[in-house]
Amino acid sequence: MTVLPLLPLTPQPPLPLDWQPRLGEADFFISDANRAAVDWLARPAAWPMPRVLLIGPEASGKTHLASLFAARTGARIIDEADTRPDGEPMFHAWNAASAVRPLLLAARRLPRGWAHRLPDLASRLAATPLITLSEPDDALLAAVLTKRFADRGLKAPPELVQWLSLRIERSFAAAARAVALLDEAALAQRRELSVPLARALFDTQLDLGL
Repeated sequence: MTVLPLLPLTPQPPLPLDWQPRLGEADFFISDANRAAVDWLARPAAWPMPRVLLIGPEASGKTHLASLFAARTGARIIDEADTRPDGEPMFHAWNAASAVRPLLLAARRLPRGWAHRLPDLASRLAATPLITLSEPDDALLAAVLTKRFADRGLKAPPELVQWLSLRIERSFAAAARAVALLDEAALAQRRELSVPLARALFDTQLDLGL
């Protein structure tokens, strides 16, 4: 179910703040939802070819995980590969990949749903090893909520994270939306992050599908 639009209590809405997500090794939380992908990227020397597809839902940590892999290996990363209508650069990158510089293509959709229309690229992608990120389990959802608050310079009380974890849809997109709404509400109403603030925003809903 979609959350009702946020209505700030102050007459002037807060200005959006510029914030950058933390993308360090310590900021990537490993659980059963992503462990297989992490393990695969930890041993590129054992791959059958120096190429891999990383598939996962919106906001699942694909860019974060890919950037960590690139920092360790010097790999070439093509993010949002499924949305790129021009397949030629990906085709050439696939052919140029090597053990010295492997290729990681990150996307939300499986290759058959990608925007390009190159048969030669499609055949190569079909033969490329594929690893996936699943929607978060309980432990990962709580960690993602905590990190998203921290990315915005906010320290969320543990009881708030627990309250949200039990009520929002178990998806990365829902976690991102819930944190954004709470941040906006806290600024607009000049209140601290808390369970009462979250309840005032969300308890009129049957769930937080967002």
